[in-house]
This record gives sequence, C-alpha cells and structure tokens, in this order.
Amino acid sequence: MGVMNFIKRGVQELMIARPDEAKEYAIYKHPDQTIPNHAQLTVDSDEIAVFFKDGKVEGKIGPGRHTLNSSNIPFLSNLVDSFTGANVFISEIFFVSIRQFTEIKFGGRIGSVEDPKSGVPVETMVHGDFALMITDPEKLILGLTGMRQADNESFFGWFKQQVLKVIRDQTAELIVKQHWPLLDVVSGAYTEEIEVSVIEGVKKHVDHYGVRIVALGNFVLSIKDEDEINLKKLYTDAAYVRMAGGMQGFQSFAAGKAMMGAGEGMASGGGGGGEGGGGNGMLGGAALGVGFGMANMFQNQAPPANGNQAPNPAAGHLDGGTTSQAQSNTVVCTSCNKTVATGKFCAECGQPLPAGPKFCSNCGAKLNETSKFCSECGTKSE
Repeated sequence: MGVMNFIKRGVQELMIARPDEAKEYAIYKHPDQTIPNHAQLTVDSDEIAVFFKDGKVEGKIGPGRHTLNSSNIPFLSNLVDSFTGANVFISEIFFVSIRQFTEIKFGGRIGSVEDPKSGVPVETMVHGDFALMITDPEKLILGLTGMRQADNESFFGWFKQQVLKVIRDQTAELIVKQHWPLLDVVSGAYTEEIEVSVIEGVKKHVDHYGVRIVALGNFVLSIKDEDEINLKKLYTDAAYVRMAGGMQGFQSFAAGKAMMGAGEGMASGGGGGGEGGGGNGMLGGAALGVGFGMANMFQNQAPPANGNQAPNPAAGHLDGGTTSQAQSNTVVCTSCNKTVATGKFCAECGQPLPAGPKFCSNCGAKLNETSKFCSECGTKSE
C-alpha cells in the first residue's frame, strides 16, 4: 500500500469516536491502528481514551473533542510513523468508561452452612446485583483484558465470580463467628453487615485491576422452602422449652412430644380394616402406652421448680428415693446434739436415742408407731 493510499484512507477516518452501538461497553477498542495526523478524536464525558503501542501505555486523553497532533499532544510524537512522512500515527486506542455500572446481576450457591441456633447444616444460595466502577483504565487493560476487544459479558462475568466467591466466604464466616440464626440472615436482618464485609473483602481481589465494587443491590440470601419450614419448627420447639423452664421444661416438652407421636401413630394405624388394620391398631395402642409411660417417667424425674430434688420413697432406685431413705435413717441425739444413725443408743455419747420414724422395707412408705402392716403395700412391719 502506497503513502497516498494510506493518506486517502486516513481522510475517511478523520473522526474517531466510540460508535453508538458500543456506548454501553465498559471497554471499546478502536478497530484501526492507523490514525491520520490532525484527526478529530471525540471522548465522551464518562470515558477516557488510552493510547497503546507495543503493549505499553503511551498516554491518555480525557473527555472533549481533540485534534490529534503532536504539537498540542506531546506523547503522540512517540506514535508517528516515519514511513508515511509523519502523516499517520500508529496506536491502539481504547475507550474506557469510567461511569458507574449498576444492576450487574449475579447468583449462585454458597454451600452448606451450619445454623448456629439449631446446629443443622442447610444448603444456602444467594442472588442479587452489584455496581462496579473502573478507577484505573491503564491497570484494567494491562492486567485483565490485554490488547483485545472485551465484550461486557466476558468482562463483567469475571467480576461476578469474584463477588460470588467473597460472598460465599464472608457469609459463612460471619454466620459462624457472630452466631447469627440462619432464619434471621435469610430474612434480611443482617444484609447491611454482610454487604459491608463483602465489599471490603472483594477489594483485595479487584483493586490491582483498577476496578472498584461500589455497592451490592437487591442482595438476597435464601434457603430451600423445606429447610425453612424445618428450621422454623426447630426454633418453635426450642421456644417452648425455654418458656417451660430449663431441663424440667425440656423433659415436659419431650414427654408431650412422645405422647403426641404415639397418638399420631395410633390414629394413622387404627383406622384400617382387615388384618392389616387390626395389627396397626394394636401397634397404635402400644405406642400410646409407651407415650404415657415416657410422660410419667419425665414427670417423676423432673426436678421441682426450686431446684431441689423432691423425695420419692416409692421409687427407691431413683436418686430421690435413695436420698429420702438415707435422711430417714438418721436421728439427732438429745444429749450431744449430734446427727447419728438410728438405733437404741447414740454412737457418739452412748446415751439412749429417741425413737425415729419407721418405714416399710418393701415400698419405703412411712409407718405409724403401732402399725403391724404397711398401709400401702401390706408388707408386715419388722
């Protein structure tokens, strides 16, 4: 191609600007490296034109209309093609938008996160959008896109992955460290705290590319509907236990649950006919009996409201019966005021002891002084 053809083609390109169809691109590369001297370069108010040659930044031009001539733009002298008699500059020109890009949508799986309130691992997802701004066009082109045209899909796609990665790490870490109930998190109660943490966390991943994540918008953490139902049920059960009061409340609650479970089993098994129905009815009755037995057991073992163990002479194998029996086998000596084992004489001073109460050797019930038989079980008094 001769010099005159070069110049003739250059005359047709005296106006250099980003075309209308590329206005939304974060980065637009001018398709021709041969720029005629005195060409008119138009840079929009929200972009910067960056000039590259041989993979190195030669200079950049801000918003406005500029005549490309080395006399008023000194760095262009490095781009002159001497073969054309200084009538053409050789350079790659990138138009980089420095405005804020909003509503960049993202979404994906966070992973299995253990709910601190219930201890149940729950699969968690996230979706939303974020805003991005290019703060250093030179870093971006050199560090990420290289000397090629970058469409928005591939450009924003890379940053979506970075944001999702940080959200995954930061959310799981915050839930565990702060002991946030997962239902509160997915309800949006901690959205602001998570957003601040994510924006700060993603900064180190994108700063060296000359990009800043400005904000998260419509940021939603979610779990499956069935997991939400299960967590709500667990939270409700825990609330009943707290209202009932500690371990005693838990035992009463557990007993109630056992009875309800038994009742449900009988209801589901007792309505059928024939051999199968009869068998299920028997199973339901047995289950109901187990339910009432568990309820009685929890009731007997539950400590009283004042925190002391109530004596239960009728259950000698339990702690309450053992304690009661042990206390009943001692007496205070009226002579030396020492508490000693029951008997006819004091083990400390040898003086006669007052007669202590008598208990049934079989069921532990208290006996009257004149009783010959236990009024509870009929066992002969010793």
